[in-house]
Amino acid sequence: MEETVDLRISGRVAEIALNRPAKHNALTPAMYEQIAAHCATVNRDDAVHVAIICGAGERAFCAGSDIGGLATYRDPWAWRNRNDYIASIRSLRKPCIAAVKGWALGGGLEIALACDLRVAARSATFGAPEVQLGWTGAGGAAQHLTRLAGYGRAMRYLLTGDRFSAQEAFDMGMIEWLVEPGEELETARRIAAAIAGHSSIATQSVKAAVRSAMDHPVDHGLRIENELMTICFAMAAKDPASNLFGGPQEAGE
Repeated sequence: MEETVDLRISGRVAEIALNRPAKHNALTPAMYEQIAAHCATVNRDDAVHVAIICGAGERAFCAGSDIGGLATYRDPWAWRNRNDYIASIRSLRKPCIAAVKGWALGGGLEIALACDLRVAARSATFGAPEVQLGWTGAGGAAQHLTRLAGYGRAMRYLLTGDRFSAQEAFDMGMIEWLVEPGEELETARRIAAAIAGHSSIATQSVKAAVRSAMDHPVDHGLRIENELMTICFAMAAKDPASNLFGGPQEAGE
C-alpha cells in the first residue's frame, strides 16, 4: 500500500501528516485506514502526550475526500460501514492540534474541527462544499462548527458551501491561533511541547472533562470532573510529571 499518511514521533509529540501534496492531500479510502492505524498507535504509546495533524506540501492542509475514491465502494451500505477517519481522530484520548495551511475543505475542514486546538496560517481557506455537490458532510461539520461558531454561522456556511478565510474563522472562534503563512506547524509544535510538558494523566483528563461538557448537563459533567480528579490523585505517585500528594517532582525524583 502506498503510504500517503505519515506518522512521526519525536519525544512526547506525534505528527500525523497527510502526504499527498500533488492532490492537495485529498483523502482516499486507503488513507482512512492509515489515519485509523496511526491514531491507534498514538493511543497505545504512553510516551506520546500530544498529537499534531498537518498536511504536506505548500498549498493545502486537506482538500477533502477524493471524489473518485467514492467509486470504490460497491454500494451506499459499504460506504456507511467504512473506516471513518473523523471517528478515528475523535478517538484520540490525547490532545490533538491541527496545523492548517492553504485549503481545508470538506473533509479537511472536518479534520480540523475534530481536533482539540487549531493553528491556522492567515492564508488558509476553509469551506464545506458538500451541499454544492448534492450531499452533506458526514464527518461532523454540522456538529462541531455549530458548537464552535454558533447556529447562524454554521447554517450560513453549510447551506451555501461558501468558502471563508482564516481571519473569519478566527473571529468566529473556530480557530485558536492565527499566524503568518509558514509558521503554522512550528507554532503547533511549540504549543504541543508546552502541553506535553504536563502530566499526560492531567491533560487526558482535561480533554475528557471538556468533551463531557459538550455532551452532558452541568451536574453530570461535575460528577465526571470529580471522578477524573480522583483518578489523577490515584495515579499521581506513578506519574513523573505530577507533584500531587508528594509525587515524584515534590520528592525530587
